[in-house]
Amino acid sequence: MVNPVQVAAEVEEDPAVSAVLTVLRISRVLERIDAGVSPQQYRMLKLIGQGGERSARLAEKLAVARPTLTSTADSLVAAGLAIREAEPGDRRVVRLRLTQAGQAAVARADEAYAQWFESLLEYTGRRAEILADLQSLDESMSERRRARLSAETQAETQAEAQPQVQAQAVAQAEVQAGAAINSSAGQQ
Repeated sequence: MVNPVQVAAEVEEDPAVSAVLTVLRISRVLERIDAGVSPQQYRMLKLIGQGGERSARLAEKLAVARPTLTSTADSLVAAGLAIREAEPGDRRVVRLRLTQAGQAAVARADEAYAQWFESLLEYTGRRAEILADLQSLDESMSERRRARLSAETQAETQAEAQPQVQAQAVAQAEVQAGAAINSSAGQQ
């Protein structure tokens, strides 16, 4: 029989599990920092500030479902931190843009989050190394996301092409069957 305490101890010794727990702990601490906006709102405001993205793209970058994105966007618009603007030439496309209050909220949150994180980094004595490692992790996550999206696009393209390939194969089989019938009829 498996001893759950022993399994838990072995998991705790796994450096990857330990690192994940640390990341989750950091996330919880960031949620409690009084930055004026939640970490989720902050992430969205930062992306909006980088340039208006379509909702689907924002949801993908934030790794949230579209309803979650819509709810967060609604809260930012209601708070006066962002506005929705129709795209010129295509009124179906709506982009979010920061208001002046939104820009000020991002600046306050930048300061609050950075101040806490900088003090933690300084305490480790390995500030530059940790920042470089985090940058590397971010780049790896982006590369994995691009590879996944590329694979999904290829799979969708193949799935769309599949009925055409099948139809061509059926048509070719019908032609071959017709030729065989004609050939055998001609031999009789």
